[in-house]
This record gives sequence, C-alpha cells and structure tokens, in this order.
Amino acid sequence: MEIKITFETLRKIKHSLPTGSVKRIADELGISEQAVRNYFGAKKYQEENQIVGKHITPGPFGGIVVLEDDAILRAALRILEEEGIHIPVDGLLQT
Repeated sequence: MEIKITFETLRKIKHSLPTGSVKRIADELGISEQAVRNYFGAKKYQEENQIVGKHITPGPFGGIVVLEDDAILRAALRILEEEGIHIPVDGLLQT
C-alpha cells in the first residue's frame, strides 16, 4: 500500500525507536540494517536490499515522502507501541 508521510514525521519515528530496533526490523523483514536506515532518510545505497520506491516531494516539514511499501513503517510503529511511545502521524495518508 502506498503511504504519504512528511519527512519530519518519518525521521521522528526513527529517532524515537529504542536501541536495537533497526536490527530487529531488518531481521524480521529479511533485509539489511542499512536498508532500514535508508528508509528513514539515510542516503547510503551501496548495499544489497536497498529500499527503492521512496520518493520525496519538496514541501513543508522536510517534504512529502511517498513510500510504496509500508512494511518497515508498520514494524517501527509496532515497536513504538510495544514501548508505549506514541508518535502522532497526522501527516500519514494512505493512497
């Protein structure tokens, strides 16, 4: 499912994740840790399993990110929920 979210919100989610979450998400989804980091805004695309299908459109709050696959986002939000951390995702739109 395609998701639209502000870059600022995506980064806030990443920075709110507990230590070890990037590895946990990568292991659960069978992808590299760098692919998870790239999903949240890193720009190191030198490894296998890089995330494709992420497009950023200029705009407020760092722009609008269109994610063609929401598996990493869903995993991150699930981890935050388990930890009792709530990130408002007002800018999250499913298309």
